[in-house]
Amino acid sequence: MRILFVCLGNICRSPIADGWMRHKVATESLNWIIDSAGTESYHIGEAPHPQSQRVCRDHGLDISGLRARQFQRSDFEQFDVIYAMSSDVLNELIELGE
Repeated sequence: MRILFVCLGNICRSPIADGWMRHKVATESLNWIIDSAGTESYHIGEAPHPQSQRVCRDHGLDISGLRARQFQRSDFEQFDVIYAMSSDVLNELIELGE
């Protein structure tokens, strides 16, 4: 299973979901691929927002090694499931997929 979480800049919502799902997958010893991306290019290469890292740390998750990347059309073929983290992001993904 290949799962992608997508938000706007890939430094807040999607890295949190990414970190949580990676933890769950590791706990269950599943051989799944988990990733996250943003629809915009504002933060490419940046670590998750400090607040997002803190929230995850408070729950025993370390997302400090994740780096923001922009969603690519090829992600539609690379992932089995793509979760949009808001309705605006969903609408943008639908437009990209047309």
